[in-house]
Amino acid sequence: QVRLVESGGGLVQAGASLRLSCAASGRTFSTYNMGWFRQAPGKEREFVAAISRSGGNTYYADSVKGRFTISRDNAKNTVYLQMNSLKPEDTAVYYCTARLWGTVVTAPHEYDYWGQGTQVTVSS
Repeated sequence: QVRLVESGGGLVQAGASLRLSCAASGRTFSTYNMGWFRQAPGKEREFVAAISRSGGNTYYADSVKGRFTISRDNAKNTVYLQMNSLKPEDTAVYYCTARLWGTVVTAPHEYDYWGQGTQVTVSS
């Protein structure tokens, strides 16, 4: 069993930055790929970013590429999402996810564990 707890969300103005954190527990953190998804009201959950076990490979949705950075600290069992130049369309609940087997993927149903989510609201 893997437990994921997100933090760092909040209300900011357009153009600001936020850093989300996700603390993991329950298994050896370095053995699973990690991802971030988000879900806005009335919309489907969408892929934001993912990172491989070692942190050597990262993947981003086109909508956040160049603005968001995913990273991980395996010594601290934590994955981060640095979000810069935030836009109102980034407003959503952001979820941290873990995938135990295989490679990094972008489909939400391929992930095994989910956090409870943290709200990010960007005002114009």
